[in-house]
Amino acid sequence: MTDQITPELFQHLVLLAALELEPGEADYIRGQLNNQLKAINELAAIPLEENTPLAEHGVPYTPDITPAIRQDIWLPEPDPLKILAQAPQFEDGYILVPEIPHTDL
Repeated sequence: MTDQITPELFQHLVLLAALELEPGEADYIRGQLNNQLKAINELAAIPLEENTPLAEHGVPYTPDITPAIRQDIWLPEPDPLKILAQAPQFEDGYILVPEIPHTDL
């Protein structure tokens, strides 16, 4: 199998994702992505009957063994400042995030 993600395509993806990668990192990640594509292609080549369920894991989730859906109840955090203190920057009770530049494609 030849690489499906060429260096040029990978560089384009890196620019779209606004990543900063060293050349060695870029080569490693591109190689790993190509390995994953190879594995996907190998799995896709396995012949399956048309009536095979999409996901079969061997555990039937019947109503008698399925846990009840939990109630969605909001509970206030007792110490929100403790959580905010873990953020790199916060102001007036809000976490500050860097502005993302927007460009038209």
